[in-house]
Amino acid sequence: MKGFLFTEFLSLVENQCDEDTVDDLIHECDLPSQGAYTAVGTYPHQEFTALVQAYARHTDKPVAEVLREYGRHLLPLLANRYPQFIRTSSGPLEFLEDVEGYVHVEASKFYPEAELPSLKTRRLSPTELEVHYTSQRHLDDFCHGLIEGALAHFHRQGEVSKAATTSGTLFTVRLLD
Repeated sequence: MKGFLFTEFLSLVENQCDEDTVDDLIHECDLPSQGAYTAVGTYPHQEFTALVQAYARHTDKPVAEVLREYGRHLLPLLANRYPQFIRTSSGPLEFLEDVEGYVHVEASKFYPEAELPSLKTRRLSPTELEVHYTSQRHLDDFCHGLIEGALAHFHRQGEVSKAATTSGTLFTVRLLD
């Protein structure tokens, strides 16, 4: 996984708790990297999973809630870091439709070794979209949070439902306003 996912997660932990909590999580997880992440580095996803699980234990939150929260937190940061990926979209559904064919293609140019998830979309109506998420990392709750973050970024109200499939997770995103 790309290092910025680690650095931003630890930044979120530090902002919500403190620097000592970050140090405690890194120590508790006994990470091969020892928590020495750089934004441009690549690290085993198992380290990310260990950090998320440790933080969930520390905060008494379910792992799914931590991942969704992180997704909601990360989307605006990605929009600021890579505005070219967002500004061409007129709304959250259009942005989600662009992820597979544009955002991930461009991200692969920056990070050719990145193993990106698949986000296949199907428009159900002008206000409803299906997003089929597949990934070897099974971070569907993180994806859920990113979708919620996209709704917030475009200042739209919506609901996101989630159903497991044999190959991943099917999200249905419906705009309410």
